[in-house]
Amino acid sequence: MAVDHGYGNMKTANTVTPTGIKAYETEPIFTGNILEYNGIYYRIGEGHKEFIPDKAMDEEYYLLTLMAIARELNVFSIREADVHLAAGLPLTWIRNQREAFRSYLLQNPEVHYRFNGKEYHLHFAGCSLYPQGYPAIVNHLGNFKGTNLLADIGNGTMNILYINNKKAQESRCWTEKLGVNQCMIAAKNAVLDKFGVKIEESTVEQILRFGTADISAPYLDCISSIARQYVAELFSTLCKYEYNPGTTLERCGRNRKDKRQPTGKRICCRTPR
Repeated sequence: MAVDHGYGNMKTANTVTPTGIKAYETEPIFTGNILEYNGIYYRIGEGHKEFIPDKAMDEEYYLLTLMAIARELNVFSIREADVHLAAGLPLTWIRNQREAFRSYLLQNPEVHYRFNGKEYHLHFAGCSLYPQGYPAIVNHLGNFKGTNLLADIGNGTMNILYINNKKAQESRCWTEKLGVNQCMIAAKNAVLDKFGVKIEESTVEQILRFGTADISAPYLDCISSIARQYVAELFSTLCKYEYNPGTTLERCGRNRKDKRQPTGKRICCRTPR
């Protein structure tokens, strides 16, 4: 089972869930996305997780993993399973974090818990870890002639990898803390500085998704301006790593089945020979 531990969303093959979590000692009043584990209730999707370079240092990502597995198993009405996890880490961090993250995800060989009132019983059989972004294109490497640049832009980081004649160049990969959340923070701060009000994150997210929201024009213009600046910064960073917009064809590798989420988009830029 593939689980994408995003800073903005937890993803599986068939599910997307915001990466927020809040603990309750007693059962929450409202239902929906409730994980019960070791006598504690957790509402998933509430709040927003801060950026953490090493996810193995954060207990909540383990809980979010259990939630993601439950949601994926529920698609097929499965309540008990032997699970081999497949997960990803940022390109330049995977060498140092691989074994610690594997041990973190496999910390309990057997787990019992409830999600949305349903019992789940898991036996963890193993865990494979991969560099983020690369799995999105590995099945298409036959089409990657000459020099290619992969940019995986997530909520927390942007991962950059060069591929030369269908082979990934390990010496030419970088991770930048330039995810979409940086744009979110800048937009909220800009509205606070200019208008003296705090704007809801959901409103900013709607503008990033659809280009508009039910707010007055000055607020919309302010947030849109920040979004344009963020995009310019993305391309400026790509150019720092020798991306040439004048000679590069862009191919969007976003999962087209999920049009709701603004994060986790992958752009593969191919430079023709």
